[in-house]
Amino acid sequence: MFRFLLLWLGAILRLFRTRQDLLVENLALRQQLTVFKRRNQRPKLAVLDKLFWVLARRFWSDWKKSLLVVAPETVVRWHRAGFQLYWSLISKVKKQVGRKKLSKEVRDLIFRMVAENPTWGAPRIHGELLMLGFHVSERSVSRWMKRAPRDPELAQRWLAFLRNHREAIMAMDFFTVPTATFQLLYCFFIISHDRRRIVHINVTRHPTSSWIVQQLRDAFPYQSVPRFLLFDHDQKFDQEVRTALRSLQITGVQTSIRSPWQNGVAERWVGSCRCDLLDHIIAVDERHLKRLLADYIRYYNYASYCPPRYVVVNSKPFCSNVGIARSRSL
Repeated sequence: MFRFLLLWLGAILRLFRTRQDLLVENLALRQQLTVFKRRNQRPKLAVLDKLFWVLARRFWSDWKKSLLVVAPETVVRWHRAGFQLYWSLISKVKKQVGRKKLSKEVRDLIFRMVAENPTWGAPRIHGELLMLGFHVSERSVSRWMKRAPRDPELAQRWLAFLRNHREAIMAMDFFTVPTATFQLLYCFFIISHDRRRIVHINVTRHPTSSWIVQQLRDAFPYQSVPRFLLFDHDQKFDQEVRTALRSLQITGVQTSIRSPWQNGVAERWVGSCRCDLLDHIIAVDERHLKRLLADYIRYYNYASYCPPRYVVVNSKPFCSNVGIARSRSL
């Protein structure tokens, strides 16, 4: 720092000298600098030296003519590095951006309202908070409602229902299969919860509620109906399907929205079917897919009643016919 002050003091004193003396002094200094560069190919510059040339580049238009220590591109690189360092230091300073976070008291109050009033939405809870004197936006209330802790007893009650009524529960669902001509085929199936046995399966291109009702009648002839039948919120399971279930004396249980785990038996079977069969073949048409699914259902239902080792030994012909590399292990 002291050397830098001496440099500026010398520059101020040279303002009072004659032009001829300055020219001779510059010539002598340049000659000595040339000798110094011959002896030291790459002189090391301190931080203040770099800062000097960065400022000279900023305020002196002819700085390149007097620069002999380094190349002008080096000074430009120093300038850019300093600019990057400046903004990186600013970005590290933690400042609160946007709105202030909700206090823990308001968050706990929102969570309590959600738990005690499950039918209330964000507008209702927002209005209650305003009447209590908490000024918070409805958008914030909606955002924190999604983070509210869920009651684990609801899931436990559902799992207890599935376990206690396993022998009396069946589930139905759809899954799609693309064909070789890029058409979609809809596969409808009904699976029993007790031994994961496929009760009925069929394929169609245009699934309607009337077609589903006919499949239910074909799946449960002669009063062989389950007590409960699970299904999701698919639009195809409309009021006509529910009326047909009541006429068959079946209690239809609809799962919650976006809750595939509540119909996990059916979802897992779809995964098994894709892994064992559909991922290894390309269905040509509806007839071809029906034949493949019929063979797979015979193998699957047979495997669900046999020990795993017996299945692996005796399922090789089916696996080789459909091109499956490995057997299904239970």
